[in-house]
Amino acid sequence: MIPMKALILAAGFGTRLRPFTENTPKSLFTVAGISLLDNIIYRLQRAGCKAIMINTHHLHGKIDAHLAEKKFEIPVTTRHEPEILGTGGAIKNIADFWDDRPFMVINSDIITDIEFKKVYDFHLNHPHPATLVLHDDPEFNTVAVDGNGFIEAFDEGPLPSTRSAALGNESKRSGFEDTGKLTFTGIQVLNPEVLSLIPDNAFYSIIDVYRTLAAKNRKISAFFSKKYFWKDMGTPERYRHVVFEKMAPEAFKQAFLGSSSKKITRTKLKGDGSDRDWYRLNHGNRSLVMADHGIKRDDKTSEAEAFVAIGRHLFSRGLPVPEIFFYDTFSGLVFMEDLGDVHLETVILKTRNPDEIITYYQSVIRLLGRLSLSGSREFDPEWTCQTPRYDKDLILEKECRYFVDAFLKDYLGMDICFRDLEDEFSQLADKSLEFSVNGFMHRDMQSRNIILKNDHFYFIDFQGGRFGPIQYDLASLLIDPYVELPRTVQNILLDFSVEILAPAIKVHPHHFLSCYKYCAITRNLQILGAFGYLSRIKKKTYFEKYIPSAIKTLESNLSDFKDMEFPGLKSIVKDVCSMAAF
Repeated sequence: MIPMKALILAAGFGTRLRPFTENTPKSLFTVAGISLLDNIIYRLQRAGCKAIMINTHHLHGKIDAHLAEKKFEIPVTTRHEPEILGTGGAIKNIADFWDDRPFMVINSDIITDIEFKKVYDFHLNHPHPATLVLHDDPEFNTVAVDGNGFIEAFDEGPLPSTRSAALGNESKRSGFEDTGKLTFTGIQVLNPEVLSLIPDNAFYSIIDVYRTLAAKNRKISAFFSKKYFWKDMGTPERYRHVVFEKMAPEAFKQAFLGSSSKKITRTKLKGDGSDRDWYRLNHGNRSLVMADHGIKRDDKTSEAEAFVAIGRHLFSRGLPVPEIFFYDTFSGLVFMEDLGDVHLETVILKTRNPDEIITYYQSVIRLLGRLSLSGSREFDPEWTCQTPRYDKDLILEKECRYFVDAFLKDYLGMDICFRDLEDEFSQLADKSLEFSVNGFMHRDMQSRNIILKNDHFYFIDFQGGRFGPIQYDLASLLIDPYVELPRTVQNILLDFSVEILAPAIKVHPHHFLSCYKYCAITRNLQILGAFGYLSRIKKKTYFEKYIPSAIKTLESNLSDFKDMEFPGLKSIVKDVCSMAAF
């Protein structure tokens, strides 16, 4: 085969993919961790391409930075267009790049297994100036093809007629007799003669080139990609669909070390407070769970990236978390071990014997000690998606202010300002950290994030993890409003925790308890802020039924402090408790 050159079109704004393309060019969207751009480059390499040019405009610096980190087998360069030139204009803009051989032009927002070498060889074996690769996709079938395999019309209208003597006695080519309209895949091969038909330094449509060729009685040939996979990634919905379609079978292959032709079914699971969607995937008698975190919007560490990095770290430390088998953090899809549906909440609410409840919690507390100590070893703060550690700023903003703004003001309509309690909140934050011994902190250690499978407990939803005191996770576990552990049971479990955890984290029992009681307040404030926000803003009103329990717990725990501590907060909580709803 004669070595070819190729142009990958990557200048567009990705308008249909907004808002996600406001920060990431569509060519850098990923499938299974590989960008669309890289996927095309690798396929061109395998096809025998000798050099690639990429036209750029929107977010061109990010494409250049991405390519600078890569090492390809062939030269890959970019040509920036200060003003977008269209496909025809882009081809003419790199006239100095082309040689006297036919060249390939490919859109960057597609994913396909079409063999570029076969397309190029097909073009070399006919005398026509252009070959367009077509595919049957009912959503986009706008290109009319005649029975001989030549383009008759685009969505913009028919080409000048070439069906008379120009067709001669050329026989019909297989596969085009009954195709009707097809979809242009964004893959084409052109002869250098087309360059003379495109003006310099101007926006120009490639369709106008085809019209000019047709007017000169030159035919536009079609290559029908009937047996190949091809998808346009032009909208968020299509992108997400393709990522799932390509990744789900591979996830099962990696999880169960084999492939199967059985259909993968997807069942949506009941959600909770987050914006993520959860699904159970079934493939024969095997299953996985898929978390959909949504498409990445900015350059910050995303929740999906934190979930994968932290989850894989904890699993590598031998800690009880689901194994993550496959993921694409840009699309937000993560495929993991299916641990079932039996949460600690379910177990406790069905258990009538207090001794059994205590036994269950003692098992979890032992695991919590392992999670804090082992999980902190070799933990990289760069993995976190919020803050790297539980510190005073976080306490003030994400717990105290959250409580005031989302619960007191927005949910209850109270005329309370953060500054009214700022001094008390500052004192609370300082006390919560005074005897803090940082390990790995889950930050949402409640009964719905603990699963029981085969008599073993597992932790889930660890994407908010960071460095912080184990006492915070312990408080989250014991004051959990979903199960409402009696205060007597909480005290028994707190004594047990002091006995086994204080020595392990090398802290005096008195200091351990001091940190715990302040963390119990900060966690309680966060819980109420979250319930207010979820109920009022996210319209998840089923959280409202847990608010009375959380308020009563806060009042009870505040009463343990001396009169001079937190008088303003105590007064406000007392007022809330006196409301009819509580």
